[in-house]
Amino acid sequence: MSRIQETFGQLMARHEKALVAFVTAGDPDPARSLEVIEALCDAGVDILELGVPFSDPTADGPVIQRSSGRALAAGMTLARVLEMTEKIRRFSQVPIVLFSYYNPILAYGLDRFYREAVASGADGVLVVDLPPEESDEMTSRWEGNALDVIRLVAPTTPMERMKRIAAEASGFLYLVSMTGVTGSGGLDLDEVSEVAGCLRSVSPLPICVGFGISTPEQTARVAGMADGVVVGSAFERVIEDNLDDPNLAGRVGTFAGALKEATRLVG
Repeated sequence: MSRIQETFGQLMARHEKALVAFVTAGDPDPARSLEVIEALCDAGVDILELGVPFSDPTADGPVIQRSSGRALAAGMTLARVLEMTEKIRRFSQVPIVLFSYYNPILAYGLDRFYREAVASGADGVLVVDLPPEESDEMTSRWEGNALDVIRLVAPTTPMERMKRIAAEASGFLYLVSMTGVTGSGGLDLDEVSEVAGCLRSVSPLPICVGFGISTPEQTARVAGMADGVVVGSAFERVIEDNLDDPNLAGRVGTFAGALKEATRLVG
């Protein structure tokens, strides 16, 4: 059983939903990024999405775009993201999903990426711009199946394509709550509930909903209709607003604790 599967099993037994926290690796710099991640783990996040900073993050809104810019300026690379993953494993067993675009992975080397990601302690990968039809190019180079492949489903995805995406996913399915980029406003919970129901009818995988969720209240409401809630831009906004604060990690951890509390006792 993978670490991601095990986590969802434990959450179900505790009647909790998953808090999936996204942060860009290396933001605002590698040392403080690691402090922020440790604070997130201490606050109880269930899955960590570690963003690989990329110069052309087309699915991400301005907050995460700026976080990528800061991380790249601080010298972050995919190799350093994997080094960071290895360091996280020294203080936490939280499942880690590497969140990337395809270009950095392709440039790094597909088989090398798999081998070193597994060795670092990563549990899964989400490649935003790699559809199932093109994924064999990557996964056929892998020597095993130790990395879950998380897939995105949009609110506009037709049922037949949901089936195709779900059939080639593992770990969990990431349901995008709205059309647009990360951090957008206009969360429509009725639509999220409807699409989550359709997705659940075609796959037994846990469903985590992300994009546009930034408050404990929204987290609680989304947790009532999914298996997990993904929060990214809201964490990056806290980082951006407190770049010079020596208690940056503490502020992120306090916010994560409030979001985690909202995922409890809603199952």
